[in-house]
Amino acid sequence: MKKITPHLWFDKEATDAANFYTSVFPDSKITNSTTLHDTPSGDTDLVSFELAGQSFMAISAGPLFKFNPSVSFFVNFDPSRDKNARENIDVLWDNLSQGGMALMPIQQYPFSERYGWVQDKYGLSWQLILSNPEGEERPVIVPSLLFVGAVAGRAEEAINFYLSIFNDSKTGSIQRYSAGQEPDKEGTVMFADFMLLGQWFAAMDSAHKHEFAFNEAISFIVNCDTQDEINDYWEKLSAVPEAEQCGWLKDKYGFSWQVVPSDMDEMLRGDDRERIDRVTQAFLVMKKLDIAKLQEAYAGK
Repeated sequence: MKKITPHLWFDKEATDAANFYTSVFPDSKITNSTTLHDTPSGDTDLVSFELAGQSFMAISAGPLFKFNPSVSFFVNFDPSRDKNARENIDVLWDNLSQGGMALMPIQQYPFSERYGWVQDKYGLSWQLILSNPEGEERPVIVPSLLFVGAVAGRAEEAINFYLSIFNDSKTGSIQRYSAGQEPDKEGTVMFADFMLLGQWFAAMDSAHKHEFAFNEAISFIVNCDTQDEINDYWEKLSAVPEAEQCGWLKDKYGFSWQVVPSDMDEMLRGDDRERIDRVTQAFLVMKKLDIAKLQEAYAGK
């Protein structure tokens, strides 16, 4: 399991979406599916899946949050690793575009011979790019954060903040806005990527007017092996006390994280309905998760 896993909040479509994504991305599969009973959203479907080596989790938990382009996923098509990269980027674009909307049409841009940004039929955003075969290798899928509105211009600050918290971390490339690219301020981040716990992420600033911001529709799950690890991340990341619930927190940039035990997914697997229900009811009353109490619920103590 990846140490950091993107979590997608759907109204009722988590299972349908997971089936769709695993059908259009290569090297993909659903790894687990279960239903949590008696949650504040009623019965909720929870689905774990992998797309091209990137782990995801999705939940159907009601219409509380909607996806928007503040979080998207780069999909890298590298001609040095795939001789059919040019053809494959167009195939995926066509699949993701069905019922969706192009935010930037797929075509040639100054930064790539072929690139497009699409919002799929579920509202999730993908940036498909033909990578530079001479550049440093990156994973196929890279989550990307767009800093807009009240946090526009703070992408570099946020990157450094996250680097100070997570181990096995480093900066990658960075391109900055230059003079004359208003409303974006000279020196702010046009594009940057960085590594946290051995996984790549990207970030960008945009000072243009946008009618969206970070919300709980997309969060990052941080899998922790010990209670001390949970406590440390919680103390460093949580900045909005009223957002703390069921292992969820919101940082000072408004982005949501879930700090959970590494075996949480295992606790919610299998056919033992009573055990899954015990674990569910245990974590629903918690803010910061308590590994010992969750393990007691799992064991039926």
